[in-house]
Amino acid sequence: MPWLQTFSFRRSPFSLARRHLKNKIFVKIKSIFLLSLLFEATATMKSLLRIGATLGLIGTTAIGTWLGTTLQALALPTEEVVKILQGVPVFTIVDAQGAPLVAVGNDNEKVTGVFISQQEANGFLQELKKQKPDVGSQVSVQPVSLGEVVKIAQANANQTDPLGFAYVPIPAQVQAAQQMPNSEYQGGVPLFVARGGEDQGYLTIQQENEQIIPFFLEASQIQQMVERFKQEQPAMADSIVIDVIAMENVISTLQTSDDAMLKQIRIVPTQEAIQFIRSLSAQQPK
Repeated sequence: MPWLQTFSFRRSPFSLARRHLKNKIFVKIKSIFLLSLLFEATATMKSLLRIGATLGLIGTTAIGTWLGTTLQALALPTEEVVKILQGVPVFTIVDAQGAPLVAVGNDNEKVTGVFISQQEANGFLQELKKQKPDVGSQVSVQPVSLGEVVKIAQANANQTDPLGFAYVPIPAQVQAAQQMPNSEYQGGVPLFVARGGEDQGYLTIQQENEQIIPFFLEASQIQQMVERFKQEQPAMADSIVIDVIAMENVISTLQTSDDAMLKQIRIVPTQEAIQFIRSLSAQQPK
């Protein structure tokens, strides 16, 4: 994180308290665990993949530090946005009281990092312990629902001294995004989504009684899904393209548009995160 200069801990109504984080990530496990299993099951199941309608999303312009948005006109309700994002675990650096580690950068900007990868968060913590052992010894990596981060950021946006949230992408996925054919990726956390057919509608998958539009945090996952679709629908194989859209822009669109199709979006965690979710699921009372 090149923006890190000096550190502090943010204790405020928006602090990501340890107890709060743990409760939030546990109560979101069931739906995303079932969704993850559904994607794995499509390797052997037919007729789950479909080409849906088109959907207008903000382009690929990067958003470095995300402060949330207060634009509520024509926006999905906050609870709908949280529902869409709630099943994705992300990782923060917090102290023993659950207050997030805050970096103070240029112009006194206060930012806390939100890691997509637990491994990347652990790596950052180890480096912090080497470079600033007095700070590193006070903190640990804690999970939180992405939906909860967005909810907190939105509430925080109106404060006189807002806390920014810097989403830290996975380097390997950034590289994959840059190497996608005709990629317009310019930064941010890359999400991969497939389009195809005559109208270039989004590739959907059936989850129970609804069609969802999967946005993947990992390129290999969408490539596997696309290959399955091509096997099932060879006549449409040449029409399939994979778009790369910054997660920050998807979140912004969710908060500034009331397009009903946005409710179909689901962000699919990485394989690393799915294993993490499974480990938490195994700890739950039977």
